[in-house]
Amino acid sequence: MKTIDLTLKIWRQKNNDALGGFETYLLRDISTDMSFLEMLDVLNEQLTAEGKIPVAFDHDCREGICGSCGAMVNGIAHGPVKLNNLCQLHMRAFNSGDTLVIEPFRSRAFPIRKDLMVDRSALDRIIQAGGYVSVNTGGGVDGNAIPISSETAELAMDSAACVGCGACVASCPNDAAMLFTGAKITQLGLLPQGQPERKERARAMVTQMDKEGFGFCSNERECQAQCPKGISIRSIARMNRDFFRGSLFGE
Repeated sequence: MKTIDLTLKIWRQKNNDALGGFETYLLRDISTDMSFLEMLDVLNEQLTAEGKIPVAFDHDCREGICGSCGAMVNGIAHGPVKLNNLCQLHMRAFNSGDTLVIEPFRSRAFPIRKDLMVDRSALDRIIQAGGYVSVNTGGGVDGNAIPISSETAELAMDSAACVGCGACVASCPNDAAMLFTGAKITQLGLLPQGQPERKERARAMVTQMDKEGFGFCSNERECQAQCPKGISIRSIARMNRDFFRGSLFGE
């Protein structure tokens, strides 16, 4: 089993109102088969044994599905491996002797809760504003009742792959959440079920996005580059078209 030694510079902050700063830790004999979060678990076990406060970080499924985890590793959201959530980043991506600078996702709309944990509920409120379809309840509709081309279905599923991790926001120099919002609007706007509320949905979600304090897109494409699910900025273009039509023509 191959092992490596690492120097970790981790951002520690008690809460959003407290002053924070980097603290340095040394880890030895870390297996390259460990995930990044397992490496943080080892660090926390070491800190606990020393009577120190463990590092707080978000996690849940640890399978790249839930979108709970996320941090900047040497300035890159989710670390150096493309199309990868932080929980699926393995220590074989690093070399022995490396120094890793680990800090939380930075955004005015993501207040720090503690250490590497941030409050991403602003993204939830964007979804609540219109990221759904209204349907009559009752018996389930047959899956083939509404014909949808395979191309359209694939495009919708590509956008639906978004896990809401916030890496796009953290990577954007403007703190924009337009890739996230565009993906959520696109996945519904491409399908027949999403057509009745398409214009209203775009207006409501973009308006809520602005209320949350996110910045505006300037086509830097950092969001697309760092998205762990590879979502294209074309979803932003679709969102802009829907928002323009909804604002210009109304219902």
